[in-house]
Amino acid sequence: MEIRELRYFVAVAEELHFGKAAQRLGIAQPPLSRAITQLERRLGIALLERTSRKVTLTEAGAVLLAEGHTILSAVTAAERRTRRAATAHPGLVLAAKSGTADELLTKLLDTYAAEPGAATVDLLLCEAHQHQQLLQDGQADVALLHLPFDSAAGLDTETLYTEGQVAILPASHPLAGRSKVRMADVTTLPTLPMARWPGPGGNYPEGPGAEVRNLTQLFQLIALGRTTAVIPESAGADLRQDLAAVPVLDAPPVTTVIAWPPHSHLRTVADLIRVAARL
Repeated sequence: MEIRELRYFVAVAEELHFGKAAQRLGIAQPPLSRAITQLERRLGIALLERTSRKVTLTEAGAVLLAEGHTILSAVTAAERRTRRAATAHPGLVLAAKSGTADELLTKLLDTYAAEPGAATVDLLLCEAHQHQQLLQDGQADVALLHLPFDSAAGLDTETLYTEGQVAILPASHPLAGRSKVRMADVTTLPTLPMARWPGPGGNYPEGPGAEVRNLTQLFQLIALGRTTAVIPESAGADLRQDLAAVPVLDAPPVTTVIAWPPHSHLRTVADLIRVAARL
């Protein structure tokens, strides 16, 4: 398969409409139809079921769509990383969730900057579900992940540290005055349902709790008495005065790792990982 053909197929498979796909690709519809037909003929299988009213994916087409996303992301990432490596002073992009691991980030960036030949590090603050995609498509070179909340599937990782978790509550709530709580104390509050974070695909799980994408949003909703959450201890440091952080005894530990694509060959990435592991 050619990359051009794969791009054409993915556009049609996502739009399920040849006219819309052609418009999205900036080409006429007839050559798009011919390209898909030639691809099917070369593979010897039907990828799409076409009628006068609709276009649907065959089982084989659904497989190629999933594989195509992976392949096109890898091609885009290769282009970005190659261009970055060709610059006179190639830099790095480090992705991290806003408001998390602030102390570690400060130490890491300061220590790495003092290394001989250190590259410029651009910090890309992202939302909870974005790390993996940013690494896969080359927008970021490394990322700080928090297991088990974040997915490290398909990535290489180096463990940095493990910590406990705290419940974030309105300062006026009765539980806010306790020295410690258990998960059952927090997850069964009728007026403060647990906040819901998006999964790797950006979709939220079902539940009554508020949908949140970052800590700023979360803390605002908790202060307003709309939700609560259990988060890593470091993320609950230096809270605003109308919030309280209470240690949760039986919450699973959170492990912070630095992650990178397994096929990365940038020396600057290896240097940053070495510094992070040392810290």
